[in-house]
Amino acid sequence: MQAIDHYAWTNRWRDRHPAEKLLPAISLLTLTLILPPLSIGPLVLAGTMLAMVYGAQVPLRTVLSMLAAPAMFLLAGVPFLAMSLDFTHGFSLHFSPDGWRLALDTIVRALAAVSCLSFLTLTTPLVDWVPLLRRVGIPAGIVELILLVYRLIFVFAERALTGRQAQTARLGYSRLDRSVCSLGLLAGNLFQRSLEQARRLEIGLAARGYRGELRVLTPERSLSWMRLTIAMAFVVLIGVMGGLLARGWR
Repeated sequence: MQAIDHYAWTNRWRDRHPAEKLLPAISLLTLTLILPPLSIGPLVLAGTMLAMVYGAQVPLRTVLSMLAAPAMFLLAGVPFLAMSLDFTHGFSLHFSPDGWRLALDTIVRALAAVSCLSFLTLTTPLVDWVPLLRRVGIPAGIVELILLVYRLIFVFAERALTGRQAQTARLGYSRLDRSVCSLGLLAGNLFQRSLEQARRLEIGLAARGYRGELRVLTPERSLSWMRLTIAMAFVVLIGVMGGLLARGWR
């Protein structure tokens, strides 16, 4: 989380208008859901990675590490998608070609969709989405809740890391039974501290006259129609290439 937030604030496209990144990402996501995955998925994945690495100058290692977790989750589900059960002549469990094709389509489509969301996450901080969310009519309470949860994630992640280091220094994870006990104590301590932190936050907001919305200053960014046009032209090119590949395979 800290690496993601770091590059979201320090990438080269940090000062661009959020719409210049949101519209191309949503368009690519729509293409991923509409067109055949094996024709459009690799193109979308390659396009978003090029935009993140060479455009926004996010390190390739960070991009790959962000895609690694969903990729491992998808690979773990491949055997269950590829296997087929047959009860016609008793119980029969075997791998089917249709199942392998379904598993491959699922992996490619999911990774392409995740790459679009990763592009938004690694190039735009959460605070830049607040004005846009308010303009589209999202209730202020939901927006404030999103901001508070996002900020508290880093607070409790730091406390969890500090607590684990303290337990490790006291040999709390030297054996399996000690590891289970230490993990339970750490989880209980974090739960108690989270309740205390929420209570203190509520008291602090009430003391400052909180009435359901926090007003903060956000920098005004002008929308560059030239950059947006170039980005959408790139999206159209990917869509045309994906459509041609799908028609050629048919």
